[in-house]
Amino acid sequence: MKKLLLPIIMLIVGVGSGVGAGLVLKSDPPEDLLAEGNPCGDPVVQPDGAPEPETAVTEEMEYVKLNNQFVIPVVEEGRVAALVVMSLSLEVSLGSRTDVFAIEPKLRDAFLQVMFDHANIGGFSGNFTSGTNMRALRNELLRVAQNIAGSQVSDVLITDIVRQDS
Repeated sequence: MKKLLLPIIMLIVGVGSGVGAGLVLKSDPPEDLLAEGNPCGDPVVQPDGAPEPETAVTEEMEYVKLNNQFVIPVVEEGRVAALVVMSLSLEVSLGSRTDVFAIEPKLRDAFLQVMFDHANIGGFSGNFTSGTNMRALRNELLRVAQNIAGSQVSDVLITDIVRQDS
């Protein structure tokens, strides 16, 4: 009886962890495809027959490429099983490039912590470039970027990503 207790407990913990990870990484359908009354994403036609004008971006943006790549170890069973190398760029409001470079060390530190956490939950294992995994990583990177730099950061772009297994 005692021999069966540990495997059963590990099975329960493993299944619970899998369900929890699935819920956290669950993808939602894109909002633009679920526009109210327009599930296909087709242009909305006004009663006079003219298509609804698309809203133009009022604020111009610029892109800031962070100087160095990020190297993230993927640890499995107590050893480094792979290295993930990533390059990031930030989409920022026009004129805030110098502000971003001034706080780059703080941004890099926060980004590394997010990437380490992502690696520790298995985000860089298996099909690590799936839409769900990449979306979760981008959303968390954007959240910490906006916590540090404010609303001048509107998006985080993953410009390069590679995994080298050892």
